[in-house]
Amino acid sequence: MPTTPRVWISAQAHERLNQELGTLQFLFSAGVADDADENATAVRHAWATRIQQLHDLLIHAIVGEDPPNDGIAEPGMVVTVRYDATGDTDTFLLGVHSAEYADMAVYSIQSPLGAAIAGARAGQRRTYQLPNGPALAVTLLKAVPYGLHTADQNRPGAR
Repeated sequence: MPTTPRVWISAQAHERLNQELGTLQFLFSAGVADDADENATAVRHAWATRIQQLHDLLIHAIVGEDPPNDGIAEPGMVVTVRYDATGDTDTFLLGVHSAEYADMAVYSIQSPLGAAIAGARAGQRRTYQLPNGPALAVTLLKAVPYGLHTADQNRPGAR
């Protein structure tokens, strides 16, 4: 039997997704859209699909529990990578792309870049394939738990 992977989301995202789920369930059960109208039927179908997605996500979520501060890139970590070809750096959260609204980019562990750096430690180089063809090499510079990153950003003088 296949198992659904656990996903990391922040407490804020968990709260927001629960609110969205409640709203959609209310609208769906209240029959706000008229079933006689083709557009309304499509809207109800979209609501049902989103309700199922949210339910599946929330039931498998690890909420706000930071992973260990071991420097390994995994969900719940804010990672900084260097694109080796250009030297440019990027910092982002490894999380659930559609769940997080953050002050930074969010990459899913299933995305090409997320999958490539999963399990990497600082200094490790990984290569991933872009959807449009070329392969890119990146080096993991740093990985810290989201909670520690957020605390550091909120310290006076941190910005």
